[in-house]
Amino acid sequence: MGVDNNFALGFLFSIETAVYSFLTYLLYSFYQGFGRRYVKYWTLSLACLSVQHLALSIQKFLPQFHELTPVQILLTCIVQVNQYLFIWFFFIGLYYTNKNLKYSNRLVKKTIIVPILLGIFVSLLFAFDEQAVFNRFYLRESLADFIFAGIFMFIFFFVFNLKKLHFSGTILLFYSALMCFRYLLFSFLSVGFLTEPWLQDLTAILVYFDFGAKVTLGFLLLVWMQGAERSVAEIAINRAQYLDKHDLLTGALNREQVIEKLPIAIEQAVKNNQKLAVYLIDIKRFKFVNDTYGLKVGDLILGQIAVRLSESILLPLVVGRLSGDSFVFAIEIIEDSQQQKAAQHLHDLISRPYLVNQQEIPLQCSVGYCLSPQDSSEAEDLLKKANLALFHAESQNIPSVKYESGMQSHGRHLLAVEKEIRQGLQNNEFILYFQPQLNLLTNRIEGVEALVRWQHPEKGLLSPDKFLPDFDALGMNGELDNYVLDLACKTNAQWYKQYKRRVAIAVNMTAVEFQDPKLISKIQTLLFKYDVPSSYLELEITENVVITDISVAMDTIVVLQNMGIKVSIDDFGTGYSSLAYLRQLPIDKIKIDRSFITEFSTNDSDLTIVNSMIKLSHGLGKRVLAEGVETLEQLNLLRKLGCDAVQGYFINRPLPPEKIANYLTRKK
Repeated sequence: MGVDNNFALGFLFSIETAVYSFLTYLLYSFYQGFGRRYVKYWTLSLACLSVQHLALSIQKFLPQFHELTPVQILLTCIVQVNQYLFIWFFFIGLYYTNKNLKYSNRLVKKTIIVPILLGIFVSLLFAFDEQAVFNRFYLRESLADFIFAGIFMFIFFFVFNLKKLHFSGTILLFYSALMCFRYLLFSFLSVGFLTEPWLQDLTAILVYFDFGAKVTLGFLLLVWMQGAERSVAEIAINRAQYLDKHDLLTGALNREQVIEKLPIAIEQAVKNNQKLAVYLIDIKRFKFVNDTYGLKVGDLILGQIAVRLSESILLPLVVGRLSGDSFVFAIEIIEDSQQQKAAQHLHDLISRPYLVNQQEIPLQCSVGYCLSPQDSSEAEDLLKKANLALFHAESQNIPSVKYESGMQSHGRHLLAVEKEIRQGLQNNEFILYFQPQLNLLTNRIEGVEALVRWQHPEKGLLSPDKFLPDFDALGMNGELDNYVLDLACKTNAQWYKQYKRRVAIAVNMTAVEFQDPKLISKIQTLLFKYDVPSSYLELEITENVVITDISVAMDTIVVLQNMGIKVSIDDFGTGYSSLAYLRQLPIDKIKIDRSFITEFSTNDSDLTIVNSMIKLSHGLGKRVLAEGVETLEQLNLLRKLGCDAVQGYFINRPLPPEKIANYLTRKK
């Protein structure tokens, strides 16, 4: 009977091994497809259960000896270690299903050693004492059941505290309560009634009960995964629907939703006997923020801007992000005078410093706006007209501009001009003329200033006043600066190759390009490309360029000077607070604006100003060049006042590159 019973149990354990292996395969296939971490541990859990029951079946099929053999001890170790790993991996997998909990992969891996050591310990303790049958049973069965009961009790409370339970979670809740009761009851009964015959019958029944319970657990895990993936799919669908309507970065409405919401807002404003004011907001110099502080900081600031606009006391009906650093803001108003007040409110919102990483970052914005129904009742048309007003605000450097009917023709003009300009840059239609600069001490040419002209294929040679305003309005000053820098360095290299002489070339820089963090690397690349020594390149900037961000300007100037490139202030005296910050700037040269030179020989006030500028500049260790010198009297007076250099029509008009040869071929 004992042999038959062992054979029956061995056959049962073999069937269990096959069933658990099949469930393991299903879980592993799911893990391969979806890569969920908790499925990985549940797969390992069922794999350990399969190994445990394989070892049990082998134990039952092997001949039974009175003395313990090494094979039996080994199989017992395998059984004990894998049953503890089974429950431990199951709990770790369940723990990983809660994404709100923090965990360490290294810590989880280290804890695996606990069930392994426990399994080995209970297998070897009393293993070689033939009289310690009861002790072995208590360690391998009673203790194991007690530990399992504790773990299932913990699982019960863990699942009970989960915020959201799907169907399989509810079943697992009752399952863990039942298994806790099963293991706890048998643990106590086995200690107190081990020798009772009915306990042996109960043990035989529990073998089949455990088989059904563990198979149920395997399928329960599969149902759990299906429910979990359904929840993930629902979240993904909801997120996709949200993202379809909102900007991913800021949470504001995206362009499509703005177009959809504006007609509703217009209709609501009409019902309330009010008007809808639509504002387009563009953040100034936001590229500079991204380049200086990093894209992550820029993204955080954009998010803060969206929050400020949404929480405005004006209670906006529509807040959206159209693109990049461009936002739309729509509110109801009663009187037209409220439009400008609202625009000022937007400036106040945007200009409040942004605190990022304990650093305050100030920003400014440009605002263009229009009104419905006066300007239009169509969403697309309102955005188009607000954008025209915004374009006018940016091109004219005005904080806020209201749409006017004439702006459309100006916009069409700029569209046509932009195409011409881009084609001109591509075809090298923009050329350089060079105006000589005379050193009054040596009476020789010390350098030339590069002045751009447009050799238009239809309109002929155009002076800067004919096309520079269009560059400014189109925001293409940076592209022109790069073009002129490249052409100046190329021309300098050609002069040296042809005449074996070099002359310093001064190039005007706009605020956009001078504040570009990549300016230094661009210049280094050009000097290396054309093999031009840095001392033969000079950059001219206006006071307004510096005052825009004096700290950044000073840092750039210092780096340029360390490279050997001279930096001068152009049109000095026409900007703001010239004398106040002149001493702070590490520049090499001051260029006095022609407006002070024109009449200074006959105007005592201008004479006094020029004299003061020269003395002040020399006192600060800076050279002085006077622009617009057109008479011998002006030249002699500037020489007498101690001016270092001059340029103007009296010296020479701006010349094409080939005519500079007259200066380059003269003997030194």
